[in-house]
Amino acid sequence: MKVSIIGGGGLVGSSAGFALQCGGVVREIALLDVNQDLAAGQALDLLHGGPSTADQIIRSGGYEQIPDSDVVCITAGLRRKPDESRLDLINRNTDLFLSILGDVAKAGVKESATVLVVSNPVDILTYVAADRLGLPKSRVLGLGTQLDTIRFRSFIARQVGAAPTQVAALILGEHGDSMVPIWSSATVGGLPLDKFPGWTHTTANDVFTRTKGSGAEVIAKKGGAGFAVGIAIRDVIESIALDSKRLLPVSTVQDGLYDIRDVALSVPTVVGRNGAADRLQIDLWPKEVQSLRKSGLVLRQTLETVLKRIGRA
Repeated sequence: MKVSIIGGGGLVGSSAGFALQCGGVVREIALLDVNQDLAAGQALDLLHGGPSTADQIIRSGGYEQIPDSDVVCITAGLRRKPDESRLDLINRNTDLFLSILGDVAKAGVKESATVLVVSNPVDILTYVAADRLGLPKSRVLGLGTQLDTIRFRSFIARQVGAAPTQVAALILGEHGDSMVPIWSSATVGGLPLDKFPGWTHTTANDVFTRTKGSGAEVIAKKGGAGFAVGIAIRDVIESIALDSKRLLPVSTVQDGLYDIRDVALSVPTVVGRNGAADRLQIDLWPKEVQSLRKSGLVLRQTLETVLKRIGRA
């Protein structure tokens, strides 16, 4: 399997490349970036580590890498300027993203490929990609709340003193302020989280607040997220590569699940070789369903503003 990472010279894209290299599942990794020297340098650095990781083809290049790619991962994006509004940033990133989509479409994406959107605002841009690329909507995924979910699990594990891999918990909805913690199914080692000694409503609120603010916290302390988002990207791509049908909270355009339509957000999604193989309406607490629908409405309001500005395909 070949994965092309657009924005591969940056922190997120190169971290994804490194995570995929260490995973050793995909055969070829191509890093694309507007800064071609930076992408070439990142690819060379990965190449040097090959003898101790996996037998892979590592390369850099341009959009000529796209036509034979099995996964096209888009990580390129702009950072918020001082005093810039959230909508202004969304507009600037949407303009950049449309340019990237145009180049991808011009290069040609094969019918069996899956596009994974990582650039923010990921839910808005996932919808735009699905609208513009002409691929089956099941083949356009957004990283969605997969990153939020693994952050969530890490904080739960630390709070209860458990092994992180033993924690099962989900964040659904928007990758943003209206994200929804799914406490109803949270477990540690298969046991209900809310039965653990010392776990309280206050503890739960504190863990979720820390999770929701994690992106800003990492940016404030080191300038931007890289390692964890790279792992989250690897989670999705390896499920595609291995057709492992993992249930992941990735963003797709909704058509009725939980009565949410015509907006992209994260719901429990079976991810395999063909992208979103299925999406499941799992029973949730009523307040979780209500919050998920509210998240869809919040995203829809922003999406309508964006679509009005750029027009629909």
